[in-house]
Amino acid sequence: MGEASEVVIPLFGVLDVTGEVIVMWVILAVVAVLSLIVTHRLKERPGGFQNLMETAVESLDNYFAGILGRQTSRKYLCFLGSLFVFIIFANYSGLFPGVGLTAYAKAPTSSLSVTAALGVCAFVFLQVAGLRAGVKHYFKRFLSFMLPLLVLDEFIKPASLALRLYGNVFGEETVTEQLYEILPIGAPMVMMGLSLLFCAIQAVVFTMLVSIYLQEGTEIEEPISNRKPKNKIKRRKQS
Repeated sequence: MGEASEVVIPLFGVLDVTGEVIVMWVILAVVAVLSLIVTHRLKERPGGFQNLMETAVESLDNYFAGILGRQTSRKYLCFLGSLFVFIIFANYSGLFPGVGLTAYAKAPTSSLSVTAALGVCAFVFLQVAGLRAGVKHYFKRFLSFMLPLLVLDEFIKPASLALRLYGNVFGEETVTEQLYEILPIGAPMVMMGLSLLFCAIQAVVFTMLVSIYLQEGTEIEEPISNRKPKNKIKRRKQS
């Protein structure tokens, strides 16, 4: 689990496929199949599986709406929801038997290259969203005497996201492996039980921070001239 990524399938000498990549492909295939199944025959009165998926999407919508507001969350729900689903699937994949014990199957988020790629995707998404919210507003927030620090902060955000996710997942797998070597019965099961909670928390924290950064980058201050004047109490002239 704590070993460096090992190339298991070299493709044409150009693409090196590791255990993390294989599990990523499996996750993407599973999510794609589930999406096709639930959207193939949508019913006005949903059955059990459709109802479950709709509840999950509604929960994500409500979660992001609590941070960004309903209108903004609906606008960016596709990316934020996909990010959350991939991370939580990737985290939980490490709990399946055999994953992490063989070079052919490793939890994607236990690799720094995967979490760094997620950080880069978040970085590009935030910049594009900021520009779409208003080019003038995007550059205006950098115009201050703290320009170097503000620019540096934009690059620190994805790095911190990647390192936080990688450190927690990798550390959890390392601790589980060490406990298994010391006490094969009992201790690893307790750690795996805690992992059910930790994996979900890491997905929530990652997407929550991206949502907060998105709110900061897209929130445009309303001009004073466009603000509605406060109601003033008119006093009647006494005759």
